[in-house]
Amino acid sequence: MADQKPDRIREFVRERYGNIARTATSCCGPSPTSSCCGPSSPFHDNASEQMGYSKEQLDTLPEGADLGLGCGNPHTFSRMRPGETVLDLGSGGGIDCFLAAKAVGETGRVIGVDMTADMVSKARENAEKMGAANVEFRLGEIEHLPVADNSIDVILSNCVINLSPNKLQVFRDALRVLKPGGRLAISDMVALQAMPEEMRRDVGLLTGCVAGAAEVDRIQEMLAEAGFEDIRVAVEKKSGEVIAEWFPGKKIEDYVASARIEAVKPRPAE
Repeated sequence: MADQKPDRIREFVRERYGNIARTATSCCGPSPTSSCCGPSSPFHDNASEQMGYSKEQLDTLPEGADLGLGCGNPHTFSRMRPGETVLDLGSGGGIDCFLAAKAVGETGRVIGVDMTADMVSKARENAEKMGAANVEFRLGEIEHLPVADNSIDVILSNCVINLSPNKLQVFRDALRVLKPGGRLAISDMVALQAMPEEMRRDVGLLTGCVAGAAEVDRIQEMLAEAGFEDIRVAVEKKSGEVIAEWFPGKKIEDYVASARIEAVKPRPAE
């Protein structure tokens, strides 16, 4: 997709995910009815479980919050604490926001940001069903977050940053909104090797969380350039077994994998 302008890429992504929110079908794979960042059949019963969520976690969610769009479970390494303020980049139907709300408790706060109006509406409906008073959803782009400076303790994101045409700006704005000592806990797709040009140009692979994946070294470079420290990018090697189901026969698992991405905003020198 290197020949596409950033706004055009956002248009592709917004259209695809808006369709998911309106029709309650997941998106990745060869057709709009196949799951996004998950198994190829629509709403595979175990999609989120295969990506690391427990049945106990999923059972606490209202219907429609789990759209099977993830490629990992950032809650397993986010280390959220009661009273913290959490931001979810690309919040979708609200799955990670609602789980975070339980982790931070009534004294904490959770903000979800999504650039797709239909997703924001869906998430707000889910919050009302759940009675989640400490969760709010805002319409906005993750490159330009509608969030105040130095106001967030933890940033979560799950299989979203790979979709951005300007990942460095995503990390720069994440640093802006984090408090000193605030941290990133991100599950996302990373490239294992350079992809063939036809893959990079495929709109379905772009919106399917594949063609926009950056290589591990590049992600580390961008995080450092943005100003983060304690940067860790760990590839989830077993994710290839699930990724192979997204686009059967295309050998996508040879080129991308899920990874845990962690980093910290430095504290001012004393």
